Amino acid sequence: MNTSYFITGIGTDVGKTIIAAIITEALEADYWKPVQAGDLENSDTHKVKNLISNSKSFFHNNSFSLNHPMSPHAAAKIDGVKITTEKIKRPKTANDLVIEGAGGLLVPLSEKELIIDIIQPEDKIILVSRNYLGSINHTLLSLEALKTRGLKCFGIIFNGDKNEETEDVILKISGVKLLGRIENEPYFDKNVIREYAEEFRTNLGS
Repeated sequence: MNTSYFITGIGTDVGKTIIAAIITEALEADYWKPVQAGDLENSDTHKVKNLISNSKSFFHNNSFSLNHPMSPHAAAKIDGVKITTEKIKRPKTANDLVIEGAGGLLVPLSEKELIIDIIQPEDKIILVSRNYLGSINHTLLSLEALKTRGLKCFGIIFNGDKNEETEDVILKISGVKLLGRIENEPYFDKNVIREYAEEFRTNLGS
């Protein structure tokens, strides 16, 4: 039976796309970004595709491709589109599926629905956290938001410069397991992604 992994973050620009590429490569999974806002010529799907080495992964089309790099609800309004979770149909695949959210959990898709509404109870939810002043609060708030919906976080991945105090307190307070960490690499290419994929593979199956 295939498994779906939902990649979300504590905010924007915390490294979800790089981590989605690593997990897609580690599992030779399919990849799907339900909502892409802006950068349609170099979308997150393009970026992940360019970082993958295996030939098994399939890249599914966005349910919504919006022209402006802003919150999906605002970008949809400009494009004259109405986003509803009913229109966000999961692709059918026999392969594992990596799903990348947009921004954080409470990013609005419309005036009624949020990114968190796309998540299903069976998803293995992976929260990406990047260390900055305030990231403890943002990480714990994200975990609380999941808990409020009855959703369990499968694990946390820290991205960027290590901060032991920050990471320790998040893990101790939340009780969520650490899946791994990504260093502040000078660049990411297929080789770097493949190396991280090897490291992460074991933790992802547990």
